[in-house]
Amino acid sequence: MTTRILALNAGSSSLKFAVFGANSSGSPTQILRGQITGGSSSHVTVTDKGGEPLLNQFWPSHQDAQQNASALLELVARLDGGGAVTAVGHRIVHGGGRFRGPELVSGSILQELEELTPLAPLHQPLGLAPVKALVDAYPELPQVCCFDTAFHHDLAPPASRYAIPRRFEEQGLRRYGFHGLSYQHIAERLRQDWPYLAGARVIAAHLGSGASLCALQDGHSVDTTMGFSALDGLVMATRPGSIDPGILLHLQRSEGLTLDELEHLLYHECGLLGVSGESGDVRTLLSSSSPAAVEALELFAFSIARHVAALTATLGGLDAVVFTGGVGEHSAQVRQAVAERLGWMGLELDLEANDAGRPVISLDNSRVRALVIPTDEEQVIAHQTLSLL
Repeated sequence: MTTRILALNAGSSSLKFAVFGANSSGSPTQILRGQITGGSSSHVTVTDKGGEPLLNQFWPSHQDAQQNASALLELVARLDGGGAVTAVGHRIVHGGGRFRGPELVSGSILQELEELTPLAPLHQPLGLAPVKALVDAYPELPQVCCFDTAFHHDLAPPASRYAIPRRFEEQGLRRYGFHGLSYQHIAERLRQDWPYLAGARVIAAHLGSGASLCALQDGHSVDTTMGFSALDGLVMATRPGSIDPGILLHLQRSEGLTLDELEHLLYHECGLLGVSGESGDVRTLLSSSSPAAVEALELFAFSIARHVAALTATLGGLDAVVFTGGVGEHSAQVRQAVAERLGWMGLELDLEANDAGRPVISLDNSRVRALVIPTDEEQVIAHQTLSLL
């Protein structure tokens, strides 16, 4: 049977997917890639391995999750010339303290992962929904869970530790870190294309709707800005990043917020949206003339640079910064704003290269290198799925 791996990457507003085959060495080779966006008026776009459009049309949103899953399997099989999917790999945001690598889906594992939902209430249900739907619709189809937290699993004290009573740490309250599939891809790309940086002190900046930094030493995570939950660290589209916990206590007392209301505030009403009062989308803010939009973007760049400096202390120096994620890959303005705040560290930006979005955007004589590397979480999902199966 011809190998066909479907990699699913469920986000808060979209479902990214890609189909991979396997070459003679067992490595994944991309066949097609797509994305379903929107809610009641969903849209699906699909491109072939060369990036040429295959499909761009309305996607009927079914109320039944099984119907959605079945429709997607039928779609990719049709576009792939009738080739049936032989296994599915899923991005799961939180793997807790137990899951260090990919896991074959079973009923007991699904139950464990559902129990982690309070640690990632925005993302965990979205990642698990297609898993459960496919288990019900195609119980014999092998499925693999690939975890964002696994890349950071070996974080050690003091980087992994919070200054709380040890009994809570023993219960699992520690820094987990996220965006691990993205950071694993960056580490692999550095080994492949920039081997002189693979063993260096590198900070990767995954900048998107959710945003975080990861300090890489010899390709391994030694510190990261997201912590116990995906709320910590950088200012994000609708999440505040690092915040004085006294503010949360104050809001509960002064505003009478319930836990559910506070959770909704932190995940959906803060960040760039909260500061600008306009949008959490960087593209919208960059096109706005509103002073509040300008201030939101200024805070975003300030937050990134501030945390880069903090992770540099963990690394004991800095050799390179890698920009990735939707904003990191496509917004020259954000990259420039961050680089200007890091000039004191020896980062000298090549403005022409940055505007063109070239792979290397620092000047030749820059002490700290700056790179733009597109992430590919679906490639990592496919690789982990093939490796496990």
